[in-house]
Amino acid sequence: MTTTDEHSLEDELIDRGVLRLSTVATGIGLGLLCGGLLFVATMFLALRDGPGAGPHLSLLSQYFPGYSVTILGSLVGFFYAFVVGAAAGTLVSAIYNRLAR
Repeated sequence: MTTTDEHSLEDELIDRGVLRLSTVATGIGLGLLCGGLLFVATMFLALRDGPGAGPHLSLLSQYFPGYSVTILGSLVGFFYAFVVGAAAGTLVSAIYNRLAR
């Protein structure tokens, strides 16, 4: 075996060993995580404190129109956080896959 054959064999083994991320699965996974966390935090505050709950969390309404710290707002927040998380997960996995190549 020559040096070039060994080198190409090493490159092939490294390529097989590098983990590639599914951009769709990573996007959906991070979207569900972000949406779920915001949903749970909003529901916790809305059910525990009632009206006027979560003054800091309610600041998200500046970025997520229609969001509020209420039961309905938790559904709106889930949607927005899912979209933002899915976009971030897709972008990060696409960049990672490009760099891992």
